[in-house]
Amino acid sequence: MTISTTIDVRPQSGHIGAEIHGVDLRQPLDPAVVAEIRQTLLQWKVVFFRDQHLTQEQHIAFGRQFGEVTPAHPTLPAAFPEHPEILLLDNQAYAAAEGTGKGPSIENRWHTDVTFVPNPPMGSILRGLVVPPYGGDTQFTNLVTAYETLSEPLRRLCDELHAVHHNFLPIGRGEMPAKLKEQFQSKDIRSVHPVVRVHPESGEKALFVNPNFTSHVQELSRKEGAHLLAMLYEHIASPTFTCRFRWEPGSIAFWDNRATCHLVPTDVPPGMHRSMQRITVAGDVPVGPDGKASYSLSGEAFN
Repeated sequence: MTISTTIDVRPQSGHIGAEIHGVDLRQPLDPAVVAEIRQTLLQWKVVFFRDQHLTQEQHIAFGRQFGEVTPAHPTLPAAFPEHPEILLLDNQAYAAAEGTGKGPSIENRWHTDVTFVPNPPMGSILRGLVVPPYGGDTQFTNLVTAYETLSEPLRRLCDELHAVHHNFLPIGRGEMPAKLKEQFQSKDIRSVHPVVRVHPESGEKALFVNPNFTSHVQELSRKEGAHLLAMLYEHIASPTFTCRFRWEPGSIAFWDNRATCHLVPTDVPPGMHRSMQRITVAGDVPVGPDGKASYSLSGEAFN
């Protein structure tokens, strides 16, 4: 067992989230430090860094120490042609692109990033550039703990099920600018994933459904599946499994996309600017407890 002497890990809640101090992400990291960060990520599911004022090049270089960095998004255009790996999440840019003067006002929904592809990202790395003085926090939930706290009969049921995920956003009229929605859904991308996936590194079982992208359960009728999914969505949102991150300029959140959902904030005060940039690290194909792997119904792998 290696005892860390290089990073300072400060857990943020009982089940998820830890701040890491004592590391400068602007420089290439020693392999031992990369291993410590990865182990902390596996344990706490999301790790946070403060006062890391990275360039775009440094942001991408940090991600590459944990795997291949993907394009920004399967359907949304890259905002930075010179850095096609970076997805811009900016409320003022959205408003300007739509010409309405108003950014998206999407209902809060927990989600795991890009689960409609057959190999969802291993992780996402989000950095804060412009942060409002209040509002705009991001919440995370631990899907391993969510699975482990289900009753045994429900765990057995979920272990046997598979669900379709697609990139058709379940949003109402006026919740998202029409142009942005059209871009997001410009391709039909659908995949089948196990309702419970076995984590490829830790071996833990995690619930792998989310209200943004999960369509229906294959083995159940639509009515039965809708009731089960609604119950699971309520369960994963339990405050017991969550943490809340207060952003500051230069803050970075790195989450394990295989074992978490997160909640995009919708409480940024009117007129205030919030600008973030995200990269994703390529992931593997999920496998369920039954040994069956995810597969695509429409669309290609995300690499």
